[in-house]
Amino acid sequence: MTIKANTIKDIQLLELPMLGEENGSLVVMEALDDVPIEIQRVFVVKGFTGAVRGQHAHRELTQVLTCVHGTCEVICDDSHHKKTVKLVSSNQALCIPPGIWAEQLYEAEDSVLVVLCDKHFDEQEYIRDYSDFLKYRQQLEK
Repeated sequence: MTIKANTIKDIQLLELPMLGEENGSLVVMEALDDVPIEIQRVFVVKGFTGAVRGQHAHRELTQVLTCVHGTCEVICDDSHHKKTVKLVSSNQALCIPPGIWAEQLYEAEDSVLVVLCDKHFDEQEYIRDYSDFLKYRQQLEK
């Protein structure tokens, strides 16, 4: 399989359906209808004010991030350009394709990020060192 060298332009900010009712609201995240991936794994990350998490890229996995409580700033990097997106509402989601370095800065106390993935966990799939990421990007772009 040939891996595409995704760029910052391939990152998508999604607006998820929010159904408002008298007693609250409901945000919907259905695979392929509301998010552009087939969901294989979901995890939740809780961060304290000022915490930086993520700091990695994936070789083949696509992630969709939504901040369901608090505020989270997501910095994406394709080795040439960076883009920062602030997630402030539970009906905002950021779709990050493979080959993009991503960091999350938790800006509010007890911020909660829900992450949807199109693949199951595989440690070999992660690129956790930024210099290795740069080498990986150079190979992709050849």
